[in-house]
Amino acid sequence: MAVVSLLLFGGLWSAVGSSNLAVVTCGSVVKLLNTRHNVRLHSHDVRYGSGSGQQSVTGVTSVDDSNSYWRIRGKTATVCERGTPIRCGQPIRLTHVNTGRNLHSHHFTSPLSGNQEVSAFGEEGEGDYLDDWTVLCNGPYWVRDSEVRFKHSSTEVLLSVTGEQYGRPISGQKEVHGMAQPSQNNYWKAMEGIFMKPSELLKAEGHHTEL
Repeated sequence: MAVVSLLLFGGLWSAVGSSNLAVVTCGSVVKLLNTRHNVRLHSHDVRYGSGSGQQSVTGVTSVDDSNSYWRIRGKTATVCERGTPIRCGQPIRLTHVNTGRNLHSHHFTSPLSGNQEVSAFGEEGEGDYLDDWTVLCNGPYWVRDSEVRFKHSSTEVLLSVTGEQYGRPISGQKEVHGMAQPSQNNYWKAMEGIFMKPSELLKAEGHHTEL
């Protein structure tokens, strides 16, 4: 599995529960839970039959599905060094580990709810500026046990689930879409995954604060 192979990077990675890492960092590979509907952000090589025709993004109840892993990266055309803490208000990309496509949105209508379509786009981690999402949270950094929102940097919709459910070929999976209004439907939390240890940057900032 792609995720298991990440453990080979000379101890740079830390699995959930093995350490007390409080912040979410660049390079980490995580599953994201929609806390209102208890589904994890998911994708797979199944395309929408309407709208953009791009790779679909859904929510699944399964905890152990490998198609729910996303790698946290810097925004389009930038590099975010491994272990760099993600700041509240920072734009990022979420790259689907198994297909290499980025979480994406645009002015297409989602198939079930009629909200804004969310898809997975690009090849080998490279798409375009519509792959950028801003992390909305309280405090200076995205903290692992806190709920956050993801705001699409270009169209300003919030990554959301409202409960609509697909039939075949992805029976039981929930629609993921973009909504303009904040609500309980657009809160997410980092869950299972492999978290990159925070870099020296955070330690240095803490030292300066003490001074």
